[in-house]
Amino acid sequence: MRRIDVAERRARLGVRHRLAAAARAKDPVEVAGDLVALHSTDPSSVYVATWARTNGGSVREVERALYEDRSLIRLLGMRRTVFVTTLDVAPVMQAACSKAVAARERRKLLGFLAASKVADDETGVRAWLAETEDVAVRALAARGEATAAELAGDDPRLSTTVVLSAGKHYEGTQKVASRLLLLLAAEGRVVRGRPRGSWTSHQYRWAPLSDWSPGGLAELDTHEAEEELARRWLRANGPATADDLRWWAGWTKTQVKRVLTALEPVEVDLGGGTTGLLLPDDLEETEAPEPWAALLPALDSTPMGWHERDWFLGDHGPRLFDRAGNIGPSLWWDGRIVGGWAQDSGGEIVCRFLEDVGADAEAAVHAEVERLAAPLGDVRLSARTRGRTWLEDELAK
Repeated sequence: MRRIDVAERRARLGVRHRLAAAARAKDPVEVAGDLVALHSTDPSSVYVATWARTNGGSVREVERALYEDRSLIRLLGMRRTVFVTTLDVAPVMQAACSKAVAARERRKLLGFLAASKVADDETGVRAWLAETEDVAVRALAARGEATAAELAGDDPRLSTTVVLSAGKHYEGTQKVASRLLLLLAAEGRVVRGRPRGSWTSHQYRWAPLSDWSPGGLAELDTHEAEEELARRWLRANGPATADDLRWWAGWTKTQVKRVLTALEPVEVDLGGGTTGLLLPDDLEETEAPEPWAALLPALDSTPMGWHERDWFLGDHGPRLFDRAGNIGPSLWWDGRIVGGWAQDSGGEIVCRFLEDVGADAEAAVHAEVERLAAPLGDVRLSARTRGRTWLEDELAK
């Protein structure tokens, strides 16, 4: 079995994830395509992740790709997480992951509606939901773009209040419009459009998906889509383990076994008794790039691309991840995480090294701070979608 050492894995990461200076992408579309998808739970992560991987990035460039050229699209995909991806990857994600997410969301919404007694029996609840879906789609088409709150004012059914997690200590309520748009997005019928307010806002307007992809997303066979998604992920992240793939895609062990049987990847020795996987045509060694530095945002697709992260994370995990397993802003030097960064009370970017990296690395990191500060301007990033990490709290003080 061929041995792939940590140096080779880090070289691949720097080149394929567009982080080495010589490997930077030409635009946000190339970044998203090469990484398969960019995490978008926190909308600002898409921007910062793109700026780290391109030269001369700007808010305008990312917004143009998302909302004007519409060459990038937001989808609810792997692990029920919101991602930004390219239009050629979107149908693959939809069939391989979003379809299953949508089925679960539909079952949950039917349960919420039944508990809220919108109809007398299961048949009535299903009919009520079908009618309300049509109402929502027609209302959105008429408006062109709207928030959930605006749609809720268009029809009494859309403003119906449902109880979520009844009887639990975290019980809450929500307008049907909000929950329904989440379902329709997972089913590939509507899409999150331009947010209200600034580019860091979490309050999205919604639009028909046909505005991004006339005729809707291509309907692919689920098994074929799973294989294609795994192939793209291995191209970007290999060598990696079967467990890495299972975690990243949110699939079952049975799904992963079937997909890998179809792909027939080559097994390689990653050391420590760990077996990695590579595509059969991807066995050549990678020429190591010049040492590089990067400031990556919280939930960036690179550190969130694997389940087993020791080869680039070391023992820094407790300081950089929150209790839910989400990584905060990370500081990289030549293929590994060496610290973290945040904005202090005055909005300045501050870094904390968690190990001695030497003067060259510190100078390279300082240059990356200056490079990020330019497009960031006076904008303050928040940790609204997750908990702050230990290191973020330390730096914010």
